[in-house]
Amino acid sequence: MAPQITGRSAADIAASVRALIERGALAPGDALPPVRNLADELGVNRNTAVAAYRQLTQAGMVVTLGRGGTRVADRSPVAQEGFAADSVLRDVATGNPDPELIPNPSRALAGVVGRPVLYGEPVIDPELEAWAMRWMRADLEPSNLRLTVTSGAADAVDRLLAQALVRDDAVALEDPCFLTSIHTVRVNGYRPVPVPVDDEGMTVDGLRAALEQGVRAIVCTPRAQNPTGASLSAERAAALRGVLADYPYVLVIEDDHFSMLSREPFRSLIGPEHQRWALVRSVSKFLGPDMCLAVAASDPDTAERLATRLTPGTTWVSHLLQRLAHSLLTDESVASDIARAAAHYSARNQAFAQRLSAHGVPASAGDGLNLWVALPVPARDVSEQLMRRGWLARTGDEFSLGAVPTDHRLRLTVHDLGDDDAERLAVDIAAAVRTAGGRLVPAELG
Repeated sequence: MAPQITGRSAADIAASVRALIERGALAPGDALPPVRNLADELGVNRNTAVAAYRQLTQAGMVVTLGRGGTRVADRSPVAQEGFAADSVLRDVATGNPDPELIPNPSRALAGVVGRPVLYGEPVIDPELEAWAMRWMRADLEPSNLRLTVTSGAADAVDRLLAQALVRDDAVALEDPCFLTSIHTVRVNGYRPVPVPVDDEGMTVDGLRAALEQGVRAIVCTPRAQNPTGASLSAERAAALRGVLADYPYVLVIEDDHFSMLSREPFRSLIGPEHQRWALVRSVSKFLGPDMCLAVAASDPDTAERLATRLTPGTTWVSHLLQRLAHSLLTDESVASDIARAAAHYSARNQAFAQRLSAHGVPASAGDGLNLWVALPVPARDVSEQLMRRGWLARTGDEFSLGAVPTDHRLRLTVHDLGDDDAERLAVDIAAAVRTAGGRLVPAELG
């Protein structure tokens, strides 16, 4: 028997649902009655039921899933990148860059201390701004752009969505999706609309369907998509821009997280006439995750809205950090280090994909830090077998929004494995597949 919702006013109905959730009578994922049905059952106006559900949505208690109805929100944490705590297993699920390939900032640190920055001064260091403007203009068609510096890419995406959306607004996300994007959308109460990703990036039909559902923002990775490693082809990027031409005021956020390390050219969804857009580039993959700094180039209106969330004296990014980033980014020896790191990641991923293929598990390397491996058997079964062999891997379902099957995928971070360990992991994956009962044939790409 379904839990009984009571009340005559919107506030009373919302309080009744909240109490049912707190008592456990309604669990995460449980469906609430359709608005019309609830209004009829309680003998209230339909608008009263709508208002009650809106209050619950704004409080983060329920989520609206379009045709999926209104359901109790899932409060379970989203998986995060990084080392697994307290694990004795060899962790090949981290998504981390190789610490030995992160440039040493010691020499640059001595030169970044200068005149103190006081309250009310510009939030962007002038030298970094000039360098970043050249970096961004080289890849953007819109000529009228402004820069914002944030505390990393996740901070930029969070602030960009917050200045444009309210809770329960729809956001188009790639599927499978970067874990941080899933977390950001869930925490802020936005409604994710999955757009399938194939080996050329976001699909045209998927983006068109999302726009027809009324998404107000799109978060896209133009290259080195995490977890798949896909990058936009020239043809796909042009087709997506064609679809977006009819939606110039939908906010397009491009997260070019792998920028300086990418082996692929940058291809953008942002056309010259698009009105609401932002290109975000973080330094974390090549200068280190602790360098919490990203540059966002955007249209002037979006930049102005962002500026209200980065007030001088409260939430600006440290000028010492900005000067350090500029010093490293303009150092020729650091540029050489970054180029060597890019070659290393590409070569190690390619080599491991070849090892897997040689052992009967067909694999190919995309762009980025990780490998996205198709399996002929459920990834959970393979993951469990790998744990028995001393490995901790990440299964594809952690990245899923539900539109694309990912239950036969592993995402592996293998670039820091030596040859012996890489060979042992490849052998163990092949053995795990056999033990799980699969035939070593190519799995359908997801």
